[in-house]
Amino acid sequence: MSRDIYVFAEQRDGNIQKVALELIGKGRELADTLNQNVIAVLLGNEIKEKAESLIKAGADGVIVVEDAMLAEYTTEPYAKAVAAVIREKDPEIFLFGATAIGRDLAPRVSARIHTGLTADCTGLDIDEESKNLLMTRPAFGGNIMATIVCEEHRPQMATVRPGVMKALAADESRKGDIEVMDILFSAADQTVELLEVLKEERQIADITEAKILVSGGRGMGNAENFYELLNPLAEVLGGAVSASRSAVDSGWIDHECQVGQTGKTVRPDLYLACGISGAIQHVAGMEGSEYIVAINKNETAAIFEVADLGIVGNVNTLLPKLAAAIKQYKEEA
Repeated sequence: MSRDIYVFAEQRDGNIQKVALELIGKGRELADTLNQNVIAVLLGNEIKEKAESLIKAGADGVIVVEDAMLAEYTTEPYAKAVAAVIREKDPEIFLFGATAIGRDLAPRVSARIHTGLTADCTGLDIDEESKNLLMTRPAFGGNIMATIVCEEHRPQMATVRPGVMKALAADESRKGDIEVMDILFSAADQTVELLEVLKEERQIADITEAKILVSGGRGMGNAENFYELLNPLAEVLGGAVSASRSAVDSGWIDHECQVGQTGKTVRPDLYLACGISGAIQHVAGMEGSEYIVAINKNETAAIFEVADLGIVGNVNTLLPKLAAAIKQYKEEA
């Protein structure tokens, strides 16, 4: 009988990725509802020492698969390992991060196991009657939210957007089981030869990591206003600049900085929405922020419904004054 919630603990260069901790946190919530356990699956080479951090993050146990072939991610060896874990352990639910790795790996695994996969989820819950996993994701260009159920096959599989779920605070007192699972790999499993790994220097700050975000929308007017008004404010606050889809579509900023259903989900301590109307697609990506300040000249803008503090006014006038006032306050403090 299928049992327990499994999480693919993505790691790169031996570092556990934030999305893995987020999924363990959500998995803990789902597992408590089902009275089941959370098991993390950690693949790599000489990676076992990282297993304890996953238990402290909320996992009840960790399955470790180590092999030189798993040192760097390639599709076939990873798919073989995860599929082998599923066949032996028969999990109820298996979660992956909707990252470049997760989006490549999860569909390969689901095809081998002959189960369904709901991709790019923004919400997970347990149905009270059937106890099935309710997997919610944007559909039709983000205009509606679809909830999908996999009734007939196990495990129920989903990829989940980074930043959507909240990681638990590490509990140093937690104890759990660490199991090393042996899987025999052969040269035939390595269908791709990895010649070299080239790491690109990130020119744009990762908005999912920022504690403060200054976000602009169509109300900024043009690209010149977008940069000249938002950047000084973000700099004085020690934050990063992000945007709504309309600003990205207008070519004012890179897609990497887009917040919303078709962008990234963020949870900063402070989110400043400047000239953003508050479409549901955008709100879905930032409503988990600790404190939201909205500035918009339209007093009926939907963004005010989710804002902790709303300011009705023109961003062209208010933002320079706000940046100057904060700068002066810091200098006098």
